[in-house]
Order: sequence, then structure tokens, then C-alpha cells
Amino acid sequence: MAPPETQPQLDATSEDVQSKPISTILIFIAMHTEALPLVNRFQLTEAVDSSYPKGVPWVRYHGVYKNLHLNIVQPGKDPVLGVDSVGTISASLVTYASVLALQPDLIINAGTAGGFKAKGAAIGDVFLASEVAFHDRRIPIPVFDLYGVGLRQACCTCNITQELNLKIGRLSTGDSLDISPHDEAAIIANEATIKDMEGAAVAYVADLLKVPVIFIKAVTDIVDGDKPIAEEFLKNLTAVTAALDETVAKAIDFIAGKCISEL
Repeated sequence: MAPPETQPQLDATSEDVQSKPISTILIFIAMHTEALPLVNRFQLTEAVDSSYPKGVPWVRYHGVYKNLHLNIVQPGKDPVLGVDSVGTISASLVTYASVLALQPDLIINAGTAGGFKAKGAAIGDVFLASEVAFHDRRIPIPVFDLYGVGLRQACCTCNITQELNLKIGRLSTGDSLDISPHDEAAIIANEATIKDMEGAAVAYVADLLKVPVIFIKAVTDIVDGDKPIAEEFLKNLTAVTAALDETVAKAIDFIAGKCISEL
């Protein structure tokens, strides 16, 4: 699938992109539980004329709010196991297909994340990520090691940060909920405050297709705490998702009527 010839991709840092009023927003959310409050808040409807390939479980909700065309996309449920299709592979595929189909002016990756108390994170905190990187792509060969880490900058959001009084931190991404000693060492090297399972994959696609992207992450579990990560994640998911919903809604209100350079 190739981008429409009549709508060429623009560099996310170009003057045209920076000064163009934001019209279409693609919001990637990995889990249905995380997405549903926003779907209901903005009264979005599920798309039935999807541009996605036949047979994929991907889901898109869409609608208009304050002249913004909102699209919440999810990887959907695994066809065999029936669980949310979390992780970097689904995130990159859905983001790529959605950008080609929708030509968004901005991508928002919203979701929950683990946090590090040593870096000042606490349960319920909501962060805007300043930079994103991978922590489980270990390639100990010169230059390939940098490719594996895949460090990328998020779109500058100085005004949103100040308006919503959000915390800022680096985000590190891997395909496991728990943390191994190798992952921990890489996360420390990444100087990350929060970790998730999708962000750096979304950043890769956004960079590839030259679309500005921001990351809004709410902390469900403390990675360097004394409680089992999975247990703490499940315990706090519902409450923290409410905080995520509130923050994303406020961010959308702030974005309405603005261009990228005003974020």
C-alpha cells in the first residue's frame, strides 16, 4: 500500500507542517480498556468502511469534535486468544496503515505505562514523553547498536505541558511487561522515567512517514517497586485509565484551533 500520490508526506519539521492548522488527529491506543472512555467521551462511532486489509482485527472509531477529525485506532483482539494485541509489531502495523489511510496532521500515542520511582514517577502520574527508545533490541555491533536503540524525539509540546501541568520524561519501549536484567540496564542507559510496549514503534512509523507525534502515558505500576508488576498493573488499570482519559481530553481541547508550532 502506498501513500496517495496527491497527498505527499511532508517533513514533520517543515514550515508547512508546523504552521498548518491541525485538522485530523490519529490517536493510537493499544488496549480497548484504555480507549473506551475516550470513545464514549467524544461520542465516536466505529468505522464500518475501514480502509484496513480484509481480515485484520484492527478497529477505528471516528468523529468530529471542535472541528477536529478524531480517529482512535486499536490493534483489536488477537483472533486466536481473544486478548488485546499489545506490543510493537501490532502498534507499527496499525499506525502505518492508519497514517496511509487517514493522512493525519498529528499522531497521539496514549496509554498506560510502568514508571520508575527512582526517576520521580508515582502511580497515577501522567507524563508527556520527550524522547522514546527501545530497550530490548540489543545489537552489539557499532552503529547497529544505535539503530537498535532507535532514539527519537517526540514533537515539542512545551505549551501543552505548561497548560496541563504534566510531568516530562523519557519513554523506553519493549515487548515484555516484566523486566529482565538486560532490559533494566538498557532502560537505565536510555535514562527513561517510564516504560511501555508500543511507543518507540509508533515513533518509528511517525518518523518514517514524517508525521508529528506526541506520547501521553499514565503510570499503572512501579517497575522498581516491591510489588509484582502484573499484579499492580491490573489493580490500577481502571483508575489510571480515568486519569489518562481526562488528560487526553484536555490535550485535545488545547490542540483545537492550533497548529503544530503552537503545541
